[in-house]
Amino acid sequence: MSKADVSDDSSARSDSSAPVARYLDGPVAVITMNHRPYNLLDQELPEQLIDALRWVSESGARAAILNSGLRHFSAGADLNAMLQTAGQGDGTLDWSMLEFLRAFDELPIPIVAAVHGICVGGGLEMALACDLIIASESAKIGSVEATVGLHPLAGGIQRLTQRAGAARAKEMAMLGRRYDARTLERWNVINRVVADEHLVEAAATLARELAGGPTVAHAATKALVTIAINEGVGAADTAMTELQKPIFLSEDFRTGVESFTQNGPGMASFVGR
Repeated sequence: MSKADVSDDSSARSDSSAPVARYLDGPVAVITMNHRPYNLLDQELPEQLIDALRWVSESGARAAILNSGLRHFSAGADLNAMLQTAGQGDGTLDWSMLEFLRAFDELPIPIVAAVHGICVGGGLEMALACDLIIASESAKIGSVEATVGLHPLAGGIQRLTQRAGAARAKEMAMLGRRYDARTLERWNVINRVVADEHLVEAAATLARELAGGPTVAHAATKALVTIAINEGVGAADTAMTELQKPIFLSEDFRTGVESFTQNGPGMASFVGR
């Protein structure tokens, strides 16, 4: 799908006061959390995000941004609701967490989390569900669940292990501290740190760059990473042939070869199909 095929006018915008607002900015889908007061992870927010990602999948967007319209990205989870739901029952927390994580992982386009302010607990887990994380310089980020007798409940331990290794994942989950963005950039938890005033622009620029890339190839890349993580490198090697067939048949591959032949590397304009 070309950029011209994706609407970016005001009619594409949802209610900005909704718990999760969404709109198209050219080929980029923007999902903005406005779940007051602090974008707390609860029973409602994962369902709202699943619905938003379903909309993204149907919108024709070629990249997405997850951000917050509030002062902080997310201050964690609704602990009182959690205690009432699971702590006074049989210990089951039925908040659609697995479906929420799958929705992020199975979306066939790159998702960029733009993090500012406080991003802790369930908030960090929402960011970790995305493909790339860009954070503002002053952001405070951490897995703080241990301070209330918990551990990360929505995939945080697994994803911290993937990004930073077992030792750092244990440190973050067990100590329950907040870290500055630069430290977590060094640990490979987040991809990039920018000045506070440049976060919105930097996230949009990164998302537009991803959206301008070969969308079919990006989908295969996401799929192979998931297979490699979950099943191992051998399984990913076995899956390559089938996953790469759509790439070889894509218009973007033909365009890329023609552009490389005529103009050299890095000059192709891809349409996403």
